[in-house]
Amino acid sequence: MTLGAEDRMAITELIGLHGHLLDEGELDRLGEMFTADVVYDASDLGHGEMRGRDAVRDTARSMTGHGPVAHHVTNIVLTEDGDGRVRARSKGIGIKADGTCGSVTYDDLVVRGERGWRISRRTVGGRRTPPAPDSRV
Repeated sequence: MTLGAEDRMAITELIGLHGHLLDEGELDRLGEMFTADVVYDASDLGHGEMRGRDAVRDTARSMTGHGPVAHHVTNIVLTEDGDGRVRARSKGIGIKADGTCGSVTYDDLVVRGERGWRISRRTVGGRRTPPAPDSRV
């Protein structure tokens, strides 16, 4: 399968939808983004692994008042898996109500279903320290 421009745009918009849905509290629309059986691994952030959209929604609701007020996604890189699936890697920036912010990396497995592209697995990794200098330089 060769990933065409239309599919690339659809997947990029899918990943960008995350911040809009969360920031507007539209958690009942997570079906537009995730498969019903999504595995959302936020263990690195202390939220564990959620299985299914309902678990993702319930966790997001439990964070009301504690999580970011703004989610921004950038640096999206898509790689074809060869089996009709796509790997997407992106960066996320979360802004909290007190003005502090944090950075994460999203590693997504994206699949095409009857309703278009959806994320079937997401792993979120936090960034807490700068990388070590490259010793090869």
